[in-house]
Amino acid sequence: MKILFFDDFRLGVLKGDHVVDVSQVVKDIPHTGPHNLISGLIERFADYRGAIEKAVAAGSGVPLKSVRIRPPLPKPVNIDCMAVNYMEDGTRKEPAPINAFNKSPNSIIGNGDTMILPDVPAPIFEGEAELALVIGKRADNVPAAKAMEYIFGYLNFIDGSARGLPPAGNTFYQMKSRATFAPTGPFIVTADEIPDPHNLQVRLWNNGVLMQNYHTSDMAHKIPRCIEWVSSIHPMEPGDILALGTNHRGLNPFQNGDAIEIETEPLGRLHVKVRDDLKRTWARETRLQRQVKGLEGFTPQLTGKYAKA
Repeated sequence: MKILFFDDFRLGVLKGDHVVDVSQVVKDIPHTGPHNLISGLIERFADYRGAIEKAVAAGSGVPLKSVRIRPPLPKPVNIDCMAVNYMEDGTRKEPAPINAFNKSPNSIIGNGDTMILPDVPAPIFEGEAELALVIGKRADNVPAAKAMEYIFGYLNFIDGSARGLPPAGNTFYQMKSRATFAPTGPFIVTADEIPDPHNLQVRLWNNGVLMQNYHTSDMAHKIPRCIEWVSSIHPMEPGDILALGTNHRGLNPFQNGDAIEIETEPLGRLHVKVRDDLKRTWARETRLQRQVKGLEGFTPQLTGKYAKA
């Protein structure tokens, strides 16, 4: 099942190229807004699934292209992101030590929304194309052997990053938790539709040019270990997001006017725009292209505020 919010945060289910409104089916779930309506549904999904499926079968819906798609998880309790969790197409000799960071729920945006680059002296802004999972029930000290039982579904995720902000060593919080730096969606795909999440192709295009293109089989610490490790640090709640990391070789500068698309095939294609009121510019190159040229460090900023002479 593919679940989404649309227009004024009506809850819908995708049926072909149409979306069927199922808001009435779930209206008795206690909630104060869409953020805890969806988490409440996830927590009670076994009780509501049959009625939702019946409503979808009976409804014709409206064309998906005629609605505004909203973030499917508008404000989860936690967004946890795995760090350096890919073998980079076999170029890493061994996995990096398992690591993660927490990203602000206020950074969430959805399909068609705009990622805004702030006026800060970041040498570069990037967005990491990632597969993310959605927690289905409270996960506290979950053993790896049972971890997959805690997954409700999956969705596309872009981890926006303002790299290299001073002072040195003061990194993840100010780099990752900026407003608009967590594009997600366009919908949640329930776990039963993804037989093997370690067998998916993840792609990101910038202005129609394929930049990131990697396979989740290259994941260093697999999903059960990620859930085990994160849940040993803090409990994860229904509707929480765990982003599973990226292959960094295709990362490239995000800049004003960019049209970004990410697609993990069963999860649909997420479209977001980029706006930079300072209109800073960088060369159009990936980290790998820069490495092949024998160049080190980030692609330098070419023009605009904070560009170095």
